[in-house]
Amino acid sequence: MSANEREFVDSNVIVYAHDRSPKSASEQAKARELMERLWLQGNGCVSVQVLQECFVTVTRKLVRPLDVDQAYALLEDLTAWRVHSPNAEDVLAAVRIHREHVISLWDALIVQSARALGCATLWTQDLNDGQVIEGVLVQNPLR
Repeated sequence: MSANEREFVDSNVIVYAHDRSPKSASEQAKARELMERLWLQGNGCVSVQVLQECFVTVTRKLVRPLDVDQAYALLEDLTAWRVHSPNAEDVLAAVRIHREHVISLWDALIVQSARALGCATLWTQDLNDGQVIEGVLVQNPLR
């Protein structure tokens, strides 16, 4: 697999794929379909930040939260993907992205992680669908 086939997944997409509440069935199906495709193709990428955000969200913020063991198993599975561990230089790059593209620092760090892993696509609902930031195409799988 070449780097340009790699696809970075933000925590909000992963959370939708594991949300068990009936209110978001359409979004759940779309998120699950994307996650299944990435598992089959071996193209999935995340960052330590995404893993942390996923854990907090699925254990505390869902109507029907996962228990700690279920959340641990989810994160353990995701560590089979390429995982970016941001360093100090990545934080500085994220600050530059934040400033130049007028997005939150947290979203900028997600973009930087996608860049660092050589991802062509960033799957998120937090940024503008179709936008290209630092050479990474933003796509919203839930639209």
